[in-house]
Amino acid sequence: MFRGEGTVINVVAVLIGSGIGVAVGHRLPQRTRNAVTDALGLVTLLIAALAAMAVTDSAFTSEVGPDAPVLIVLGSLLIGGIAGSLAGIELRLEAFGGWLQSRLSRRETSEERVRFIEGFVSASLVFCVGPLTVLGSLNDGLGNGSDQLVLKSVLDGFAAIAFAASLGIGVMASAIAVLAVQGSLTVVGLALGSFLPDAHLAALTATGGLLLAGVGIRLLQLKALPVADLLPALIVAPILTEIVVLIR
Repeated sequence: MFRGEGTVINVVAVLIGSGIGVAVGHRLPQRTRNAVTDALGLVTLLIAALAAMAVTDSAFTSEVGPDAPVLIVLGSLLIGGIAGSLAGIELRLEAFGGWLQSRLSRRETSEERVRFIEGFVSASLVFCVGPLTVLGSLNDGLGNGSDQLVLKSVLDGFAAIAFAASLGIGVMASAIAVLAVQGSLTVVGLALGSFLPDAHLAALTATGGLLLAGVGIRLLQLKALPVADLLPALIVAPILTEIVVLIR
């Protein structure tokens, strides 16, 4: 047992799951792979809706008032979106995916490149956005065990099979994003020494739920929302919550 083992388990689960998905995907017709992606998109929307309901959490509303939670989430998305778009997070993530594709895949056709990038970006967002990512990594860093990340690893492993069967080997590269994000949060947990208050956690969870909804919309090909540009909202949400608590 060691701090950071949860992230290691998660990375291995993504690699194994995506490996299985790639092996199976070549044997499936395109129509079936599209159906798998649609199903994954619908499930992502369901998970997103459940997470977004944290906006009604009693600890959240009692700390900031009944009318503030939605405004905090809105403000987080607006401020985070502005910061993320100015920083070009989505473009940088896609460029990184394209660079990985050129290094890991011998096929250089535009169709394969787009498929690789979409698999990398979509899977990275699904695996790295959500309360289990933050809570599990912080808990692991604080020395409170890796149970949450083990649960997340199981979910991510099955999701990786579905993703890779439809989107290919780009999903496997998302293990790099999992290692970077969760590893960094584990280090933050080592330094933090305590948990976020319940109200701040609820704000982060609700905001993350909306980001996941954006991922679901992308998977269903309804609109290519630049979800990565909204990722700074996860940092802004607890900060805005603390400001409202202090003012109130």
